Amino acid sequence: MSIFAFMSWIIPAIWILLGSYAIFTLALTFLWGRLRKPATSTAIPPDLLITVIIPVRNEADNIASLLEDLDHQTLPATHFEVLVMDDGSTDNTANIVRVFAAHSTANIKLITLPDERTSAPKKRAIETAMTYAKGKLIVTTDGDCRAQPGWLKAISLYYTQTGAKLISSPVTFTEETSLTDHLQTVEFASLIGSGAASMSAGYPSMCNGANLAYEKQAFMEVNGYEGVRHIASGDDELLMHKIAARYPGSIGFLRHHDAIIRTAPHRNWASFYRQRKRWASKWKHYQSKTPLVLAVYIFASNFSLILAAASALAGAVPPSVFAGMLALKCAPEWLFLGSVLGFLQKPKSLVYIPVTQCIYPFYVCFFGLAAQKGEYEWKGRKLV
Repeated sequence: MSIFAFMSWIIPAIWILLGSYAIFTLALTFLWGRLRKPATSTAIPPDLLITVIIPVRNEADNIASLLEDLDHQTLPATHFEVLVMDDGSTDNTANIVRVFAAHSTANIKLITLPDERTSAPKKRAIETAMTYAKGKLIVTTDGDCRAQPGWLKAISLYYTQTGAKLISSPVTFTEETSLTDHLQTVEFASLIGSGAASMSAGYPSMCNGANLAYEKQAFMEVNGYEGVRHIASGDDELLMHKIAARYPGSIGFLRHHDAIIRTAPHRNWASFYRQRKRWASKWKHYQSKTPLVLAVYIFASNFSLILAAASALAGAVPPSVFAGMLALKCAPEWLFLGSVLGFLQKPKSLVYIPVTQCIYPFYVCFFGLAAQKGEYEWKGRKLV
């Protein structure tokens, strides 16, 4: 096939792919936009009890800040308990929790997990916590996160109004100080926004265990992590898919500023690599192929723009045509990501969207391949 014949085929294909991607992104924007903040006038049932589960390992630098946040919740302390699940910390984490719990107004308990080898430590921590949890509603977060005073109250109000079996809430990063921080913020916003939009459409795909709530009864009825317990990651999404299959239409996203959880971005490549590799490892375990097909489609759409840029540099595509392709892909993305970043109160990260768009195709391919090697790491512990 001559280069001219190839280009006569590939250029229309790029236009079609980018056009469909633009429609897809505009649909995400619409679905994100129709999510509304719950009313604040709803009364919280007096018997509603929340159990906050925090799996930790070597979080001595962070756990006190999170416990302070929980100590200052606007939801009365009678409505929640906190279970800190210590998974073999070798630093001062356990002692910090004990000292804080002794003078806290909140009901905080430290539970030490047995020193046993496991491929999925967070799943084990949560399943163990279920045997201690008294709450009807389970809320999970991580030891390096920060919560706003209205966090648990916002979740309580949403649950009271909707009766959702599982509630996903927003997660973002703390203040950015570098280019890589902003790139992580943009990427994470796209994941949070896409996951929320999929829930708005009734087809939940993504959520984040750093800010997740679900009924304890629903967890028990789907047998918890049975069938996915061996997978290093997926304490959030794999569970969500099981609950969604058991209770169609029962998954909701809480779009409320008070519900935003913040965590620090990764400051080094090694920690970023380890986390994204664990995340990518769960894709092949989805019972539904929709998320995988969607990931391939998004990659192809991003890669098509790189192919168009290469064609323009080679002189096979006029600059005006490439500019049209660029606008077709980037304008809807700016609209969608701008809306999500605005909600997350991250306007400074908007200018970094084009850089993220250039990196993303290579990023998806790299981690998709890296996850095929069945060895991962969490908090200095090898997982297999």
